[in-house]
Amino acid sequence: MKTEHILIIRFSALGDVAMLVPVVHSLSQQYPHVRVTVLSREMMRPLFDNLAPNVGFMEADLKKEYTGLHGMNMLYRRLKAKHFTAVADMHDVLRSQYLRMRFAIDRFKVAHIDKHRSGKRYLVTKSKKRLIQQPTSFQNYADVLASLGYPVRLEFTSIFPGSGGPLRSLPSMLNEKKSFQTWIGIAPFAAHAGKVYPPEKMEMVIERLVGTHPNGRVFLFGAGMNERKFFKAWSERYPRVTHVSSVLNNITEELVLMSHLDVMVSMDSANMHLASLVDVPVVGVWGATHPYAGFMGWNQQEDNMVQLQLPCRPCSVFGNKACYRGDMACMNRITPEMIINKVENVLKSANR
Repeated sequence: MKTEHILIIRFSALGDVAMLVPVVHSLSQQYPHVRVTVLSREMMRPLFDNLAPNVGFMEADLKKEYTGLHGMNMLYRRLKAKHFTAVADMHDVLRSQYLRMRFAIDRFKVAHIDKHRSGKRYLVTKSKKRLIQQPTSFQNYADVLASLGYPVRLEFTSIFPGSGGPLRSLPSMLNEKKSFQTWIGIAPFAAHAGKVYPPEKMEMVIERLVGTHPNGRVFLFGAGMNERKFFKAWSERYPRVTHVSSVLNNITEELVLMSHLDVMVSMDSANMHLASLVDVPVVGVWGATHPYAGFMGWNQQEDNMVQLQLPCRPCSVFGNKACYRGDMACMNRITPEMIINKVENVLKSANR
């Protein structure tokens, strides 16, 4: 009997790849006899390395090692030698389409994602907007597997089942959480301006949370150069505020720390998805984008989201378009109190 071995292709941003985890986990648990290999960028490896015994990871650097048509052909030959029985293109961009075409020509079983672009266009159009929930990325990924003959029930809790990741593996200043402490994560930035809450208002959120929780700690997540100047100032200005990237070494350590948070405040960004993968409730702050586009974090609750109902919103699926109003009302009209109230509601619910 031929061994079943599925190749799952997804490059792109960290958040998109993170949304694969619940689907790959469900597949691995419900088809333990099937080998699963995820092909992505090297930085994504920690999301899959210890997910399940039958899940493996392959890295491919498309900017250096596998550039251009020659590089894609090299990568295809490397992949073909693995003798996959099915190929799932979870990305559907030029490079993955080329690999998919090569596999199809050689009579491999292939399928690709439907991103439901037409429905998303109706979400963001200026006129005749249709606020209809689109299929989530999780469901879109699962649909690809179903078309290959592997339907799955989406069942997933955390990449650290039980009590979270091993705090003892972190630096001494972070390797113990006392029972009376509240740990709050804040990821205040995102790749695009349409998804970023004004930093001066986020500082007000931090100031209030530090004052309200005298035995608590606030952890700032993010590593961009623009972010660091804010994080440095905030961590110096307020007690018990730590810039995570300044004391931790990699995404694995950040996931361990995240798994012990009581709540995460995040934009529509990768950190929302990472916190979701370690079973932490997220207070999501949404501006130009909208949960209806299908990108809300795994198992997150819409009641915990902070967002304004405006006729112009959402104006962008990914937050990468300039505000055509010119005032970024979707973010600027959100008050710090709105975010703080959601955080306190989450904390109170956890203590009931």
